[in-house]
Amino acid sequence: MKIRRNHGRFETRAIHAGQESDPQNGAVMTPVYLTSTFEQDAPAKPRDGYEYSRTKNPTRLSLEENIASLEGGNWGLCFASGLSATNALLDRLVPGDSVVCGNDLYGGTYRIFKKVFERYGIEFRMVDATDPTKVAAAMDGTTKYVYLETPTNPLLRLNDISHIAKIAHSGGALLIVDNTFATPYLQQPLELGADVVLHSMTKYLGGHSDVVAGALVGKDEKLFDDFAFFQNSCGGGLDPMSSFLVMRGIKTLAVRLDRHCANALKVAQYLESHDLVDRVIYPGLSSHPQHELAKRQMKGFGGMVSVELKGGVAAGEAAACATKVFTLAESLGGVESLIETPPSMTHASIPPAERHAAGLADGLVRLSVGIEHEDDLIADLAQALEAARKAVTAKV
Repeated sequence: MKIRRNHGRFETRAIHAGQESDPQNGAVMTPVYLTSTFEQDAPAKPRDGYEYSRTKNPTRLSLEENIASLEGGNWGLCFASGLSATNALLDRLVPGDSVVCGNDLYGGTYRIFKKVFERYGIEFRMVDATDPTKVAAAMDGTTKYVYLETPTNPLLRLNDISHIAKIAHSGGALLIVDNTFATPYLQQPLELGADVVLHSMTKYLGGHSDVVAGALVGKDEKLFDDFAFFQNSCGGGLDPMSSFLVMRGIKTLAVRLDRHCANALKVAQYLESHDLVDRVIYPGLSSHPQHELAKRQMKGFGGMVSVELKGGVAAGEAAACATKVFTLAESLGGVESLIETPPSMTHASIPPAERHAAGLADGLVRLSVGIEHEDDLIADLAQALEAARKAVTAKV
């Protein structure tokens, strides 16, 4: 698949890759092709391969070319959600296959792995992927994928992509990397040896909390054929309007991420100094156990911060309910700041024993730090932490 206008640095390609002015009228923005079907020149002779929008749509194709360019891939496929993209990834497996994956995963990923596809005879082996030797030990001849989130959701652990890629390939498996938290602006998994990159484009790529979308990106054309088959056969392709919205969001990805990263670091530093805070988890802090790996593998440290408060669940829930700039809501990556408690919200589908074994404490609070003024964000957290202090004191 040819990536149009695949030239220039990242910020330039974010705006132009996959998009050209309309040859008929010069429209700068890619049109939203709200059509289900396309006129054919003769039976079974569609124009430029367009016959039905489930299979191929011009607006979606522009986005697919754009995200492929940004990730350094040869192809991209866009889906109705990140989990729809994950579903297409897993559709390629057959009973008896196994997947080795990190034990600190987004709750929806855990659910589709363990509660949907495990029923079909596919085994998911969850290990601490921050230790590559544990990944290697879990693999055998049935292992078709090694699946990583890095940074992970919600504990923001880093996995060594280049090291684990060598382990996966030596065992005949593909390395899949969920790059949602980092985005291609901060991290390039394909350059580090990954075979396929997965995105929930709902998050930073869309960037405005107004669209749900997912993507797979890779270099191997055979993998493109496999995943495109499932995209078409199962009907999980992204609709034209959502494709347009994600493209619009990607145009400002670089400038937004710069602000997300700057604000998140300030918030993390403030929280680390607060007496009610037990632990702050942010790759940009020297206290993070994989801080050096983050500096080596990523351009920046991202906009996500997780925190454990003294007082546990009561303190965490009280703080989350008391914020005024941060909105109590699931999801992440929008321009607005969000706060949530993973054990009762985004990760509730993971059994408590497994959450605890992975290090996810019941009192964990996850922040998606937006692009508001840093002083307003810190002031909001300050008053929320005081509310949490009062709530904990009242229980004693």
